[in-house]
Amino acid sequence: MTAKFITLVFFFFMSVTISPAIGQGLTGRAYYKSSSQIKISMDSTKMAPEQMAEIQAQLKKQMEKDFILSFTQTESNWKQAESLGGGPATASSGGMTMVINTGSADRMLYKNIADQAFEQEQEMMGKEFLVKDILEPAEWELTGDTKKIGNYTAQKATYSKIIDSQQFSTGMTEMENVKDTINITAWFTPEIPVSHGPENYFGLPGLILEVQNQGRVLICERIELNPSANPVKIEKPKRGKIVSREEFRVVQEEGMKQMMNQYQGKPGEGNRFTIRIGI
Repeated sequence: MTAKFITLVFFFFMSVTISPAIGQGLTGRAYYKSSSQIKISMDSTKMAPEQMAEIQAQLKKQMEKDFILSFTQTESNWKQAESLGGGPATASSGGMTMVINTGSADRMLYKNIADQAFEQEQEMMGKEFLVKDILEPAEWELTGDTKKIGNYTAQKATYSKIIDSQQFSTGMTEMENVKDTINITAWFTPEIPVSHGPENYFGLPGLILEVQNQGRVLICERIELNPSANPVKIEKPKRGKIVSREEFRVVQEEGMKQMMNQYQGKPGEGNRFTIRIGI
């Protein structure tokens, strides 16, 4: 059987050991692990359920990543741990190969809470971009729920947001505009009084230790506060063509159109898949 390759693009949502060193000028590093529930929906007469389950299990394992959040009172830097390799997650079964592009390991996200600004390295269709724009604060709601994470009491916060997305499936000639609702749950501790968090999450009255975004989970495993042996230095990303958030969305749309043209109109293959991009 001729192998078929499908690329899915994600655009991408424990215990904690913390020593109490809270004060003015607080700095630190928080170490997170990510995991994802991979659910692939495909109309197919050629892939057995056990083959699909095997591919999903392979992708889930490869998408477990380690990240580091370095922070001061006002700035933070988020990147994948250098010890881990980057590159896409790939799984194969029964002549079908799926690839999830999770981004390069050395790409960086910088946030400045005081200036309400961010800078993020992105890649699209082999081109490098540096997205610079204002931060978009979430409308967090505190639920009053608490739980222990390590030695610290964490409080629960949630928010929901409706976003515009575009999707296409094999055989479509134009992308379809759809509405997606995202539901985020975060656990933060006021005992570490900074408004930072993993990835693009921020804005709560304490460090975010855990985030649940649909099937994706980010969990803090370890924190270093005010490290004297290796002081925190916040780096800014430098790589790529500078664009705004909206300009990069246009680039994403163009990339999805190119992918749509690549996969559309292939009769007789018996497979249907859907790719979405949030705009």
